[in-house]
Amino acid sequence: MAESWATLGIDLLVEPTGPGLRRGLTDALREAVRSGRLAPGTRLPSSRALAADLGIARNTVADAYADLVAEGWLTARQGSGTRVAERRVVPPSGTSPHPRALSRPAYDLRPGSPDLASFPRAEWLKA
Repeated sequence: MAESWATLGIDLLVEPTGPGLRRGLTDALREAVRSGRLAPGTRLPSSRALAADLGIARNTVADAYADLVAEGWLTARQGSGTRVAERRVVPPSGTSPHPRALSRPAYDLRPGSPDLASFPRAEWLKA
């Protein structure tokens, strides 16, 4: 009998909430990683197994995993599965990191929040 992901000791109690299953699942998994419930390096269940457990479509789980891989929360390798990504936050020298700073991603890739300081304003005005 094949070993189920549920018997591997993973605490993956996620409840997709909010507008839409995909976004709800993505938010729930992101919060599980952010809160430390899913430690770095933890292997997640396959999209097929998680979809069957939650009673949702496999593509919904695969899309949620893909979103979190793109955001840097998860890593995925074909044949190796999906794992929680290692979080590396380097504090400025001489300071101790804030406990919540360790759970933040290195880059903010959310749409709608541009970094205005990096815009080449002088070159734009010359053009």
